[in-house]
Amino acid sequence: MEIAPALIVLPVLWATRRRFQPTNLALALIFVHGLVLIVGGAYTYARVPIGIDVESWLGLSRNPYDRFGHLMQGFVPAIVLRELLIELGGMPPGRLLTTLVLACCLAVSASYELIEFAAAMALGQGANEFLGAQGDAWNTQWDMLTCLIGTVFAVVLLSRFHDRRLDQQFALRSAE
Repeated sequence: MEIAPALIVLPVLWATRRRFQPTNLALALIFVHGLVLIVGGAYTYARVPIGIDVESWLGLSRNPYDRFGHLMQGFVPAIVLRELLIELGGMPPGRLLTTLVLACCLAVSASYELIEFAAAMALGQGANEFLGAQGDAWNTQWDMLTCLIGTVFAVVLLSRFHDRRLDQQFALRSAE
């Protein structure tokens, strides 16, 4: 379940390559997010070695790799969704675009948490026993908040840079 988004994105990018050509920024972020998902899925998020090291170095009570994964769950899709809405949806950059990106990323995060809940219940596991929660009763809320923070960071830190990349890509396509 943890690596499903990475496995879905590659065929979708391939199938839509003529209609939608992501910027290099979006592709690089998708690649990095895919690595985060694959590493988390390979070890389970609570047992990722770099997370265990960070937990030890900072004296944390849990492996922070799960939080990093949820930060990326907001950061990367924010740029990709922003690009889709501008390029395919014709939506201009601005407050409405930003609001829609924030809302959609948070909705995806909430949906993912509901899927995790359903899987835990179907497998007979309660929330406390679910490995990803690491004993944190507020794990679901923290996951959604961390996703939202990642989305805000992406929009605040990368929107202007992203707009320039989109303008360059549009100019290149127009010149062809």
